[in-house]
Amino acid sequence: MSKIYALANQKGGVGKTTTAINLSAYLAASGKKILLIDSDPQGNTTSGYGIDKLDIKKSYYTLLTGESDFEETKIKAECMENIDILPANRELAGAEIELINFKRKEFLLKDIMEEIGDKYDYVIVDCPPSLNILTLNALTAADGVIVPLQCEFYAMEGLTDLLYTISLVKKKLNKNLKVDGVVFTMYDSRTNLSAQVVEEVKTVLDKEAFKTIIPRNVRLSEAPSYGLPINIYDKNSKGALAYERLAEEILKRGE
Repeated sequence: MSKIYALANQKGGVGKTTTAINLSAYLAASGKKILLIDSDPQGNTTSGYGIDKLDIKKSYYTLLTGESDFEETKIKAECMENIDILPANRELAGAEIELINFKRKEFLLKDIMEEIGDKYDYVIVDCPPSLNILTLNALTAADGVIVPLQCEFYAMEGLTDLLYTISLVKKKLNKNLKVDGVVFTMYDSRTNLSAQVVEEVKTVLDKEAFKTIIPRNVRLSEAPSYGLPINIYDKNSKGALAYERLAEEILKRGE
């Protein structure tokens, strides 16, 4: 079966989408078959791979509601081999209302993944920055959670809330769910605050923090506007090298 990761944090602006786009790219570059699911109504992961959200006829939303099947919904990434994408647009914002009367509404993604089987080596789900039915579907289907965490003052508060949510999901919906690791993002080596956040979180989580730290990097910020992952946009940038190391770390864990 595929290894399914939910990239989650109830706080916005922490680097979830940047991590989803670039981690999937480096895993694909290593020869792994990747399914990238855009579970955020903003659709930034979709546009980050150069897909026009306005042109999408079949999306993750229509897949969840049964209006399309998997094969007609997935889109092959044009800029990268080995990546299929379940795209999203603002239509996904209606999921909370549309899915409320569905039976097993928290298990819709899990059921889809079971039908797909082992077609992919890794499935990466970019979750919205909130606890809603989309996030619950991702956490219910996932083997593990990767938590992008911005190196800032309020990071610990948001992490505490997320860990509480994960514990509830594990108790009620997915007993095998675990936190695979926290990824520190937007690290600024010029400030003491970034280093303090890293040390504080590592003290609390110990082994659950990835060794790789993602720096603040202009090239990482620029790449999505060109619809490209960082390994294509600027493979020699500090951000690119960091995501390459993160992918290597995840691959080693998988071995």
